[in-house]
Amino acid sequence: MEEFESSNSSRKTKTLYVSTVISIALVLLMTGLLGLILVHAKNLSKYVKENIVLNIIVNEGAKEVDITALQKQLDANPYVLKTQYVSKELAARNLTKDLGEDFVDFLGYNPLLSSIDVYLKADYANNESIQKFTATINKNALVKEVVYQKSLIDMVNQNIQGIGLVILAFASILLIIAVALINNTIRLAIYSQRFLIKSMQLVGATKSFIRKPFLSYGILHGLLGGLIAIILLLITLYVAQQQVPEMIILRDWFEFSMVFIGVIILGVLISGLSTYFAVSKFLHLKIYDLYK
Repeated sequence: MEEFESSNSSRKTKTLYVSTVISIALVLLMTGLLGLILVHAKNLSKYVKENIVLNIIVNEGAKEVDITALQKQLDANPYVLKTQYVSKELAARNLTKDLGEDFVDFLGYNPLLSSIDVYLKADYANNESIQKFTATINKNALVKEVVYQKSLIDMVNQNIQGIGLVILAFASILLIIAVALINNTIRLAIYSQRFLIKSMQLVGATKSFIRKPFLSYGILHGLLGGLIAIILLLITLYVAQQQVPEMIILRDWFEFSMVFIGVIILGVLISGLSTYFAVSKFLHLKIYDLYK
């Protein structure tokens, strides 16, 4: 009978530990998914801003050598991410492709001018920085004008800022929920061991001695839960990129690894602290309070 009770207790304890790890893993999965959404939102914002184009139209008759020198000057500018030279001929071919007919044959000449497409770094893709940049560029004698969509840039920055605030607020709420769920899961697991804790205390075990194995298991459960969550996150990323191949341009494994490390640290930290406070609570309870 004693062997049966011991075996039955062992199975219950293992089942409890497994359910605790799974619960922690699922909560950390939600937290990690939000972290990946934040990373993707940041990368998407950067991608959109870095694809805003400024068209620098050069004067008619400008020499190729001078245009090349201007392009190199632009490439050296701290605001600029990259540049692309578009000759008159290339501009005509692109417009013909868009229109579906050869307007050069119709007009008898090519009215387009050569230009340099400028892509700014994300930090400078705002109207204030662009105005400073264009004011400097317009001083060059080769430049006829700088063309860009001011309203589009304002709209992009306003929308990105608004979406960022919403995601940040949602992340804060979810983090609080994650902490509460993991804490409650750990407290329930420790609650089932309250009589064992009190028995150890009654036979003279010190509080630190009693806490040590529970803390070790708590940290281990947080670590295992974090690892399971990371595996599920990697599977989610793989499936998402299979369904939406364009997402690969937003992939940044360094930032993803920071999210994964954060998930493990969060799991270990919350699990460890929750275990510590839960065990401490039962260590300070009277024997008759254990039955409440």
